[in-house]
Amino acid sequence: MQHGSGTKHGHDHHAMHGRPADADAASAPSSGHGGHGGHDHGAMIADFRRRFWASMVLSVPILALSHVIQGFLGIEGRIAFTGDAYVSFALATVVFFYGGWPFISGFLQEIGRGQPGMMVLIGLAIAVAYFYSSAVVFGLRGEVFFWELATLIDVMLLGHWIEMKSVLGASGALEALVKLLPSTAHRLKDNGEAEDVPVSEVKPGDRVLVKPGEKVPVDGVIVDGRSSFNEAMLTGESRPVEKKKGQEAIGGSINGEGAVTIKIEKTGAATYLAQVIDMVRQAQATRSRTQDLANRAALWLTYIAIGAGTATLVAWLSVGESFGFALERMVTVMVISCPHALGLAVPLVIAVSTSLTAQSGLLIRDRAAFERARNLDAVIFDKTGTLTKGEFGVSDVVPLGGGMEDEALALAAALESQSEHPIAAGIVRAAAARKLKTGRVADFRNLTGQGAEATVDGRPVKVVSPGYVKERNLAVDDPRVAKLAEQGKTVVFVLADGKLVGAIAMADLVREESRAAVARLKGMGIKCMMLTGDARAVARTVSEELGLDDYFAEVLPDQKAAKVRAVKAMGLTVAMVGDGVNDAPALVESDLGIAIGAGTDVAIESADVVLVRSDPRDVAAILSLSRATYSKMVQNLIWATGYNALAIPLAAGVAYSWGIVLTPAVGAALMSVSTVIVAINAKLLERAKSLLATND
Repeated sequence: MQHGSGTKHGHDHHAMHGRPADADAASAPSSGHGGHGGHDHGAMIADFRRRFWASMVLSVPILALSHVIQGFLGIEGRIAFTGDAYVSFALATVVFFYGGWPFISGFLQEIGRGQPGMMVLIGLAIAVAYFYSSAVVFGLRGEVFFWELATLIDVMLLGHWIEMKSVLGASGALEALVKLLPSTAHRLKDNGEAEDVPVSEVKPGDRVLVKPGEKVPVDGVIVDGRSSFNEAMLTGESRPVEKKKGQEAIGGSINGEGAVTIKIEKTGAATYLAQVIDMVRQAQATRSRTQDLANRAALWLTYIAIGAGTATLVAWLSVGESFGFALERMVTVMVISCPHALGLAVPLVIAVSTSLTAQSGLLIRDRAAFERARNLDAVIFDKTGTLTKGEFGVSDVVPLGGGMEDEALALAAALESQSEHPIAAGIVRAAAARKLKTGRVADFRNLTGQGAEATVDGRPVKVVSPGYVKERNLAVDDPRVAKLAEQGKTVVFVLADGKLVGAIAMADLVREESRAAVARLKGMGIKCMMLTGDARAVARTVSEELGLDDYFAEVLPDQKAAKVRAVKAMGLTVAMVGDGVNDAPALVESDLGIAIGAGTDVAIESADVVLVRSDPRDVAAILSLSRATYSKMVQNLIWATGYNALAIPLAAGVAYSWGIVLTPAVGAALMSVSTVIVAINAKLLERAKSLLATND
């Protein structure tokens, strides 16, 4: 017999009574510096630092020997000596070839690839300044720019040094993921003794001891002991998770107070952490449509800068200015228009957002789909295991015959404690949650197909089906009970001393987190819908409880993708959230497939985004972060392009008549400031972490 309305949980309840990484994954994206992208960022930072300080030291005597600087300081002629021009040339040569080498090599590589970019601009600027000044030293009439060459290279190196540190900081969280796993493990021998071995030598089937406070070396199942585990860096869950024998321990999580023995199940690329890192790599490698736009803009800016620089040189010469003055304007234009900020505008934001999501248990598998999430109009949720807990629990207790709620539940829980049936377990859990005391049970007996009976503290108690009550003409005229049946809930009745004392409704309980998730999504202007194979009455009840905009009930697995297509046909951009094998086609069909991480591998492989926690609030979090990420990209692109639009005319000298003249060094400083502003703005995205801290 079936309790209730015959949902997919409508089984014969009481008939069962009495049954006993790869570090490269974490590297920041290339900042667009020709020839830099493949090198280790830490080594690059150290290299720029060394070149900067060496160039700075050599720049002091170059500045001291410059006639322009001496005249500015009012000490002209006091440091002059025979051959001082050749000394300046020798020092400038070292600065040019040592300090300027990153830009010269980048220039050559960009030309070799046929993709002129910012390194071409910098390389041209410093090469023109150096070779023209050298020609003047050896007899050509004109001005020497060695002091400006030196300061230009100094500022460029400083800017790149700061920029590299910003890039490294942006992806520091991903590097931390790679470093989560310990290097050794305590492997247990056949005689029970522990031996320390490298983690690389651990194989599936090995038993490993994890002591209190240590990191779990690789994924495995606990075979002895119990403890709490801190999985914050892996799943974003801030509270320690209690685990016991038979449960999985994730590699990289931190063991709490108890020693446990785990049996290794996965190693290498199969481990959870390795898969996270691989997903991060995929996400960062996925082409961003916004990045494509930025790359095209940077390429055009390079052509514009070269053209504007040449036009500036010709224009000043045509109005009678000296070649030295015109050359200085050209060099300034080429330096100030370097599209550094534009090249970094999107990659830095991507690095920060990917780090944030990886830390918070939100894994982006497709960057383009993640960007599309900002335009979502509707989210369709699978019901069981996504919006609901996926297990039977007590939803209502109706006292009958003058009895009390707690009395009816306590009597039922006492009797059901003798059963291992899932519905019985739900009643016991509900009584424990209310901290009810249950009496002593004796003479437990299964009533085949109708329920069970026992003696509880000397009182005869039965928990029976509606059919049992109807057969014995026990009147139940309470409208509350009829409403529960209409809602598709499984109803059982509690009898004590032969009289009805209560009705208990069982259902797949709605998660508390689902209410918050739906409320937040609707607050963002997104329609919330549900897709389920359950009976219409059950679906309607859950929909009303959560305030959903629509629901689809009694949908067979092979019909789910068609329902998603139908919603898309209404002109809506749709996300599908699911956790089962039967959700996979619908996840693929949707504009954004979101898999609940506790689900199946098939669902995860079909998704664009994976939520490690089975928490629907993370759906709202991922959409909020998508919007915040896109906003930061746009802000950076506006700043980078707007800066160049204003800076290039100033560098060309349009404000010369008002006494505003930018030197190449000042231009380099402004360019570097623009780059740092873009990097800082990207880092400010970390404030969005409050959007992701749904379980704190």
